[in-house]
Formats: sequence, C-alpha cells, structure tokens
Amino acid sequence: MERKRKYLWLALGWTAVVTYFCLVSFNELPKIGEKNFDKFGHITFHFGLTAFWFLYFRFQRLNDNKKALFRAFLFSFVYGVTIEIIQETLTDTRSGDVMDVLANVIGSILAVVTFSTFVKPLKKTA
Repeated sequence: MERKRKYLWLALGWTAVVTYFCLVSFNELPKIGEKNFDKFGHITFHFGLTAFWFLYFRFQRLNDNKKALFRAFLFSFVYGVTIEIIQETLTDTRSGDVMDVLANVIGSILAVVTFSTFVKPLKKTA
C-alpha cells in the first residue's frame, strides 16, 4: 500500500511540474538558437510522465506491465493534447502546436519501449 501511495505522489508531482512549465510564460527568457530545442523538453517531460504513471498503475492493482504501460501512454497522450488545447485557447502567451504533440508522443513511446524492455512483469501472488 505504501509503495502505491509513493508512486501516486511522484506521478502527481511530475504532472504538476509539467503543467506549470507548459502554461507559464517564458517570453522574458532569452531564446536558445536552435529552432526546435523545446521539443527535447517535451520528449523529456512525457518520458517522465509516462514512467511515473506506469509505476503507479503497475502497483495499483498488480496490473501486468502491458496494461499499466497502455494506461500510462494513454494518460500522457490525452494530457499532452489537453495541454496544447489549453495553451491555444486559454492563454495569451502560449500557443498550441501539433509538433509539440508529436514530441510528447515520442517521449511516451520511448518510455514504453524502455519499460517494456527492462522491467520484469510482476509475479502474481495467491
């Protein structure tokens, strides 16, 4: 039970950090020369988002890895699209971008591949 709660707080905390950085204005910060450098941030954020939610879903009800990875990927995808819609419709300083969604999906896929390759399935007890 304690492990599940720890992973939930990690997942919620990472989601809050991602939300903050996706909605705050960075207009006063100097621009980095590379045109699509922000896509690296999207990949990193959604790799972490998928990873932390995978850990939570995995230990939630002793789900198998495939089901937990699917849930984490789906959460990350829906969350990423929702943030882009919010940026486009509810903020004055940010705008939605389809390429950001693509970068989000790449980050999530990298997490799915990593965890499906390196994390052993849980053994069923009882």
